[in-house]
Amino acid sequence: MSQRRLLPIPIQLILGALLLAAAFVLALTLGAADTGIRDVWLAVTSGGGEHASVLRELRIPRVTAAVFTGAALAVAGAVMQGVTRNPLADPGLLGLTSGANAALALSLALIPGITRVGILAACFIGAAAGMAIVFSIGASSRGGMSAMRLVVAGAAVTAFLQAVADGTGIVFQISKDVSMWTAGGLMGTTPDSLIVVPFIVAGLVGAVLVSRQLTILSLQEDVAVGLGQRVFLIKTIMMAITALLAGAAVALVGNLAFVGLIIPHLVRAVAGADYRAIIPISAIIGAVFMVLADLAGRLVNAPFETPVVAITALIGLPFFLIIVRKGGLGHA
Repeated sequence: MSQRRLLPIPIQLILGALLLAAAFVLALTLGAADTGIRDVWLAVTSGGGEHASVLRELRIPRVTAAVFTGAALAVAGAVMQGVTRNPLADPGLLGLTSGANAALALSLALIPGITRVGILAACFIGAAAGMAIVFSIGASSRGGMSAMRLVVAGAAVTAFLQAVADGTGIVFQISKDVSMWTAGGLMGTTPDSLIVVPFIVAGLVGAVLVSRQLTILSLQEDVAVGLGQRVFLIKTIMMAITALLAGAAVALVGNLAFVGLIIPHLVRAVAGADYRAIIPISAIIGAVFMVLADLAGRLVNAPFETPVVAITALIGLPFFLIIVRKGGLGHA
């Protein structure tokens, strides 16, 4: 709590917001279509301009989806790390996104014509179920729950749930539809896809509202009890928020790992251990990270696209190995 910060939190938030605005504009102006800031301005304000349809129907929804997906996954990871005091906690590593994928595949197979809100509900339930299975296995291990036990349990459950999703696609002959939803990318995002955004906003607001309790809980559970915190209720609310954010992210862009692992660690290095600062800054930096990762995927092998999941894995896997090697030191 007394960790020295490089800059005051309001300054960090302002700088983060400016960085996000710059990344957003950069992502809108760069791509296969040769557009400029004037084209973006005309498309947003009047709907006119040579590239208005490309910007309004494809690029603006895609970049907007990247913003909210990055924010959702980063905050979900921060909340998970705070609740479990586990430096390796991440929605993609501990069964949440794979649970959402499996539920999404089952809902597509069993409920033809399901709406996006229905898919969101299925992803929320699947994320919660995946998380519950992983934590149940981790807690039942001899010697109690530990960071590495959770990661191993998460890897096993993730493989199983991914097999469920793939098997559902094969049995019901909807493999193409399932793959398009769960591949982990922003290609094909449309304005209709953004119906999920209000649910992500609700999850982000909820995370900010419980950030004070999360700070206390991240210290020691005994400390939280001594300060009068209703630990079980708080944990339940926080895990529900995490499942909502992870499920909404999967419903929007599919399966992405490592974002929720990387961003909270980077933010804690500059913002300290207070989750009242970690949560909003993680949301901003997560959004910046996802926008730039998607932009890199569009540009690195243009005119072809590199899946954004490959970009995040390329950055996230070495980061994961560094944390494991250090034993999670520096986690608050």
